[in-house]
Amino acid sequence: MQDDPIKTLIDIATVHGRERGDRVAVHFEGRDLTYAELDRRSDQAAGLLQQAGVKPGDRVAWLGRPSEAWYEIFFGVAKARACFAPINSRLAVPEVAFILKDSGADVFFVTPEFFDFAGEVLAGMDRSIRTIAVGGEHPVFGSYHALRDAAPAPRIEPPQPEDDVLQLYTSGTTGLPKGVRLTNANYSAFLALRHLVDGFSYEADDTVLILMPMFHVAGTNISFSGLAAGGRLVLQADFVPPAVLKAFGEEKVAHVFLAPVMINALLQTPGVDQVDYSSLKTVSYGASPISEAVLAKATQTFGCGFIQFYGMTETTGAGTTLAPADHRGQLLRSCGRPWATLETRIASEDGETLGPGEIGEIEIRGPIVMAGYWNRDQATAETIRPDGWLRTGDAGYMDEEGFFFVHDRVKDMIVSGGENVYPAEVENAILGCPGVADAAVIGVPDEKWGEAVKAIVVRAPGTDPSAADIIAWARGRIAAYKAPKTVEFIDALPRNPSGKVLRRELRKPYWEGLGRNVG
Repeated sequence: MQDDPIKTLIDIATVHGRERGDRVAVHFEGRDLTYAELDRRSDQAAGLLQQAGVKPGDRVAWLGRPSEAWYEIFFGVAKARACFAPINSRLAVPEVAFILKDSGADVFFVTPEFFDFAGEVLAGMDRSIRTIAVGGEHPVFGSYHALRDAAPAPRIEPPQPEDDVLQLYTSGTTGLPKGVRLTNANYSAFLALRHLVDGFSYEADDTVLILMPMFHVAGTNISFSGLAAGGRLVLQADFVPPAVLKAFGEEKVAHVFLAPVMINALLQTPGVDQVDYSSLKTVSYGASPISEAVLAKATQTFGCGFIQFYGMTETTGAGTTLAPADHRGQLLRSCGRPWATLETRIASEDGETLGPGEIGEIEIRGPIVMAGYWNRDQATAETIRPDGWLRTGDAGYMDEEGFFFVHDRVKDMIVSGGENVYPAEVENAILGCPGVADAAVIGVPDEKWGEAVKAIVVRAPGTDPSAADIIAWARGRIAAYKAPKTVEFIDALPRNPSGKVLRRELRKPYWEGLGRNVG
């Protein structure tokens, strides 16, 4: 749409605050935040941050349950030309501490559920970080609402295309999370593309249900699309299936994004067939593959169009989409066709474009590709080719009609319940466990999560660690969703002549007879 006034993310607050200020932007736990309030409170948040010394380019961190305040603070950070860095609340203390240190954030917003956890994190930091409580009182942390309401008027400068506006951390191949730098230019491209992509072209009268975490690109992008349209977001901070089903009917939800594990959970919830889905226009899904049986049952139950999205945080969530009309036959295994104006290809290891039917790495190029990884020049160079193609790490092929299919992973990454898990990160956590001489981690098929993390362990001579010992050890060092669900003991790991573990050999028995090699 040529006449769309929403060109950048902060236009959402300023334009809609001016033109549709009395309309509800965010509904959360019985409270309504209007567009006028979003604009005014995000101004106050910007003033608060500037008063605290935040400068353009600085990172501002968040840890906790999202609420309407998440949006106030995000747009406040953007108005201050700083960069918002929400942290995955499922991570362990050492992981959160690393992200705080890596980001260099001097302002840290925390919700009450994470006060004690944040205290543990801060106790191990080698510098002071101004910590602000959101939605509750703390004896040491400042009060967001009090500081916001007393903040001076902000100095608002026009956002610059090259400014980093959102930094989302992904799991790292070596165990260190990497901060994905998403810029105003990336999101301007996303906002323009949403009009051309099934599942993002929302309308001003639509209600959009937000269930994905706000440290996940699906949570942020669905939010930004709904708000850019001038629609109404209904935010649920926790995924509780009965509450989700209730919201479909009572809130007249038009659009929702669900990870496949969420869809499956809803379908198994008592009363799912008695809900009024008449207002539902689309269910979007992604983050991990979905089984055809679950998809067929969901389509029948919800009675609306289903849209699959394939992309990465590193591509601002963009990539390919499988439109409702294409949910048929063999295409149910496809991740769809490229977004309008984006380039997607299958490439060989040396960067040559491959033809239909040939298996190679899926690569994406366009204005939605990240600026790079924060403080990780080498990782950036390994991910983005000199000519701009971003390597997804997924192996796949394209058919004659231009539909893409994910076949396997070039990297050893596991996707469990929509979360990325790198074997090396889990192995690093396990190998310090008493009694463990060697270990390898693989993903195995799992009906609920798509893939489950499994550890293959060699015991040290004369020791007898149990599976429970190893799982508990890992959980103390990495997020619970990354820790192995099961452990198998063997005498020796298969390795090639150079000593590399042959994970494909370990995975092979578990994936035998399945149509693809990922869950």
